[in-house]
Amino acid sequence: MTEQNFSSMRAAMVESQLRTSDVDDQRVIAVMARVPREAFVPAERRAMTYVDRPIPLSGGRALNPPLVTGRLLKEAQVEPGEKVLLVGAATGYSAALLAELGVQVTAVEEEGGPEIAVPGVTLSRGPLNAGAPEGAPYDVLFIDGAVEEVPAALVQQLADGARVVTGIVERGVTRLCSGRVVGGILGLASLADIEMVVLPGFKAPERFIF
Repeated sequence: MTEQNFSSMRAAMVESQLRTSDVDDQRVIAVMARVPREAFVPAERRAMTYVDRPIPLSGGRALNPPLVTGRLLKEAQVEPGEKVLLVGAATGYSAALLAELGVQVTAVEEEGGPEIAVPGVTLSRGPLNAGAPEGAPYDVLFIDGAVEEVPAALVQQLADGARVVTGIVERGVTRLCSGRVVGGILGLASLADIEMVVLPGFKAPERFIF
């Protein structure tokens, strides 16, 4: 696969996946048309780079489809200079896009997780659900996958008014959600059902019914 092939596939991804599916932020479209996603995909799976499906990684993880990344970026509405906590950085593709949009990215990935090499991005290794409190407070929480719930430990690392984008797993369905933190309380609204990778370590506690 040549660089020209990847460039053509990237342009097709923008036109057929993003523009047709409510990704209408021109900054997001421009950065996804510019950053080579293939650089963040394992060599043996590079032919899948621009397919609208999750790409399996090592350790049972996966890279979100391009459309999911585009929708999350659109809803995050990041502004240059803001501090973003990226949870579930995987291979660093979303981190690279966020950095290109001019924000300060702290990317959280598990010990022994995928290799990440993104200039200008601060990498924090550890449990995804613990975040990176040493860099708090953050203006945006960008969870790059679906979770059963957003833990209080992450909410506590956000500034008042901070924006949150994530996927929520509900009865086996993954939904794109966004919201804000006000007075230490996170409010989320469901935007669309969409196929997203599910991140480990975010199982909601059992709720007892009497």
